[in-house]
Amino acid sequence: MFIQTEATPNPATLKFLPGKEVLVEGTADFRDADSARAASPLAGRLFDVPGVTGVFFGYDFITVSKDGPDWQHLKPAILGAIMEHFMSGQPVMTRSGPVADSASGEEFYDKADEEIVSTIKELLDTRVRPAVAQDGGDITFRGYENGTVFLHMKGACAGCPSSTATLKHGIQNLLKHFVPEVLQVEQVS
Repeated sequence: MFIQTEATPNPATLKFLPGKEVLVEGTADFRDADSARAASPLAGRLFDVPGVTGVFFGYDFITVSKDGPDWQHLKPAILGAIMEHFMSGQPVMTRSGPVADSASGEEFYDKADEEIVSTIKELLDTRVRPAVAQDGGDITFRGYENGTVFLHMKGACAGCPSSTATLKHGIQNLLKHFVPEVLQVEQVS
């Protein structure tokens, strides 16, 4: 099994491409070992590597965030954990564990703004999310209120030094161009 790695804009996060589907549908974001172990054997293994602080699963990639040691010391252990997991035949997610994504919150917006929200979601799904996934993360719509779009950043995007620039200059400008009602974009956790 050959696992590729890619740098992300976040220096504390690396993207791992195992050459297999990781999650067929949606994403999963783990920020602590307990929630990881409850929902995913793979995420649990990755949190067993000292220095790992976050694990994010996309369709065909895994991003791992760290604190502490350099990547040159962590990367071999992370590659080993990923390889062991896929060779074991265990599922990435267990059915009994909670889906990590569902804890991120409900959407909020006024029903009168439904058409605006629909356009915003379509732009996010077709233009923003594919680009963000390339960097090892994801962005989801959380709400719209008084011209402000609220987005949740996950994976490599969470805590990335360039995430504010991505939100304010990239996504905000795109949405304002196509949806004149949008005045600003804010990040929510």
